[in-house]
Amino acid sequence: MKNVAVLLALGCAALLFVVAVVAKQPRHDRDWQPHLSRLPHVEMGEGIFQVSPYRDWSYPVGSGPVQIWKRLPSHRIEDVRRAWFVVEPHPGQPLMAHTLVLFEFADGDLIGLTVEARKEAGEKYSVVRGALNGFELIYQWATPRDLLARRAVYLNKELYLYPLVLSQEEVEAYLTALLQRTESIETHARFYNTLTSNCTNELAKTAGLDWDFAFILTGRADAALYRMGRIEGRGPFESVRQSARIDPAVRTLADLPDAAFNARLLSDRRGGT
Repeated sequence: MKNVAVLLALGCAALLFVVAVVAKQPRHDRDWQPHLSRLPHVEMGEGIFQVSPYRDWSYPVGSGPVQIWKRLPSHRIEDVRRAWFVVEPHPGQPLMAHTLVLFEFADGDLIGLTVEARKEAGEKYSVVRGALNGFELIYQWATPRDLLARRAVYLNKELYLYPLVLSQEEVEAYLTALLQRTESIETHARFYNTLTSNCTNELAKTAGLDWDFAFILTGRADAALYRMGRIEGRGPFESVRQSARIDPAVRTLADLPDAAFNARLLSDRRGGT
């Protein structure tokens, strides 16, 4: 009887846990970590879009982040020319990485988007919590200098930048869809999910890509996209990957103004293709 009672107790505890997870509702009104504290608002109409607030933090060596939020000036969707895929490997975990995208426009401007688990003050990321409605989801638009310097300078991470193979129609549709998803999250909060709504498979689903294990084991996302013919390059993937590394350049360029940073980043990267 004791064994039956123990099993019943464990079953009830498991059931209560599942009910608590399922019943939990995503919210926007929590005490968020500063860099994820402001939810982007997108305005779209007649092929033109704006985003506000648009994060433009800087990360001086030896001091804390300089927190600047601004309004992204109007951009025409038809002026987008290319999407770039960024991979930030997790140190010591080759199957895990954070990924994000940059969009290049006809005038050389770049804008960035990172899809993240929206952590509260004092929280740390957890794969398990991420699978159990432990974090909300945020689509955070920011300058490439902010997104890349945060990782290369402030967090001392490796970074790899790849040009995506997309037609003009595809890159316009991709940008539009990501803006629409940002709008949707503003009005309907969503949970992040390690397996189904992480940084990589949110980007992949929006692009309409066929499902791949690399969209869960995100450290293999760049290799998967190369295999699919969605990353430019020739020869073995490892050679393409080596030429895509940009964190040393980002550390050198991090103190430049945004426009100069973008221009140098693209010039240096194209020199490596």
